[in-house]
Amino acid sequence: MRLVIIGAGFAGMYAALSAARLRDIQGASPEDLEIALVAPEPTLVVRPRLYEHKPETLTAPLQDVLKAIDVVYVQGSAETIDTRSRAVDIEAGDGTKKRLSYDRLVLATGSRLFRPNIPGLAEHAFSVDKLDDAIALDRHLHNLVRRPARNGRDTVVVAGGGFTGIEVATEIPARLRAILGKDAKPRVVIVDRNPAIAPDMGSGPRPVIEEALRKLGVETRLGAGVEALDKSGITLSTGEHIDAETVIWAAGMRAAPSTTQIPAERDNLGRLLVDRDLRVPGVAGVFATGDAAKAACDDLGNYALMSCQHATRMGAFAGHNAAAELLGVPTNSYHQKAYATCLDLGEAGAIFTRGWHRKLELVGDEAKRTKQQINTVWIYPPRAERAAALASADPERVGEV
Repeated sequence: MRLVIIGAGFAGMYAALSAARLRDIQGASPEDLEIALVAPEPTLVVRPRLYEHKPETLTAPLQDVLKAIDVVYVQGSAETIDTRSRAVDIEAGDGTKKRLSYDRLVLATGSRLFRPNIPGLAEHAFSVDKLDDAIALDRHLHNLVRRPARNGRDTVVVAGGGFTGIEVATEIPARLRAILGKDAKPRVVIVDRNPAIAPDMGSGPRPVIEEALRKLGVETRLGAGVEALDKSGITLSTGEHIDAETVIWAAGMRAAPSTTQIPAERDNLGRLLVDRDLRVPGVAGVFATGDAAKAACDDLGNYALMSCQHATRMGAFAGHNAAAELLGVPTNSYHQKAYATCLDLGEAGAIFTRGWHRKLELVGDEAKRTKQQINTVWIYPPRAERAAALASADPERVGEV
């Protein structure tokens, strides 16, 4: 029997760990149940940290962890998923191709930044969506020091006032001063169509966020969209043009296109609708997880968000359940009642909220220490030691806050 997991992000990593854990508990061998993880590189990109400086350091190797738990790493990209014949066509980086059959499949292909067809967006906007994108932005910021200090050189516009946009915008002043000199006076502007900043954070945390933006000198243009970008900067729907050599797009996510290869229903974000065990209804042998799936967290109408916190726990349940079906043991319904948010606010600290209603619990330096613990410890892979790695993947414990 073979379980194939596509994707080495947070959901894919925990799907592999959890499936291997159940295999070990049931006394099955790797020959009885092969677990294979398919990804271009055996590396976890620590995506929640890509707004930081030195993004090239924000990865974690997975090869030793996978070896420790007897998970086969298959290098390449899943080009085609054939759900009728239960096979995945994989293309490696050198162009070679292979077909991998499966008895169960876990789709953990994540999400990508939504880039609408705005004139000049593709040519002139940066992002922190992928590792290469974040590295390109970092290189661009360092190159600014070689340019004349005029025509918006020191101005950064961030399109998107949600979680990612705020973390990017509040980090930029310190990053630019480190590059341009401590006396530099960078201008940072957040643009968002919503009438309020951080629309998903609610009214409780918002005053703290607004005060942090004021403290850092970050401007906002709310109720305004992006009409066009060019070499000189950005034009808003209000008619205002902002001279800026740096525009960062952080406005919305969509599930990776691989979900379209599964003949099943998807939501408006491209996520596959799954049942409580994270199966894709009507498609035998296929589970979806992380940002590729729309899953209910509870019986109260709350659904998993496109976040690391949800992806890790969803991955653990998907891997466990896919392996459970093959090993003939009961599956466990995914649930995630505990939910917390820790939003970095750069030199202004951070905020920590708990619950779906975003009850504010920590602010400032105390919240910042929690954020640093999350970013540098909690979201990294377990150490490459078999017992510890398997123990880290208990679905009932992963993602608890």
